[in-house]
Amino acid sequence: MTTWQDVERAEPEFAGRVRGLFDAHRHKTIATLRADGAPRISGIEAAFEDGELVFGSMPDSRKGADLRRDPRFALHSATVDPKEGEEAAWPGEAKISGVVRLDGTGESGEQPHGDRFLADIAEVVHTHLDEKATVLVVEWWTPANGLRRVERA
Repeated sequence: MTTWQDVERAEPEFAGRVRGLFDAHRHKTIATLRADGAPRISGIEAAFEDGELVFGSMPDSRKGADLRRDPRFALHSATVDPKEGEEAAWPGEAKISGVVRLDGTGESGEQPHGDRFLADIAEVVHTHLDEKATVLVVEWWTPANGLRRVERA
């Protein structure tokens, strides 16, 4: 299992940039899988707590049911457009994907206030522009391969 703390230990500067993008706005977007395998996109709040990436769902929510059935997820930071003429200042966007594990359930597996999930991280991505705002930069980290980078003109 790979926690957020593992990402921070492996690549502190990269992890700091990604966390800054997630912390900059309250609402994020999560992708889960419906029972028939089709994707579902939902709004969600997420937080970094005690070295873990955590998020929850309200009782009987569809995204919670999706994650209980199939724990795969992709989480996207809020997206803001680059300001015209100030593209080099654009912070970019971040994504984290992996699987979740349910945290804090009682014996019945039910929680009156919804579910709380902890992320087992498979990939972290930061997409941004270079200093001159002429090249798109994609950096991604995985537990197996560490940090990689590609530039696209």
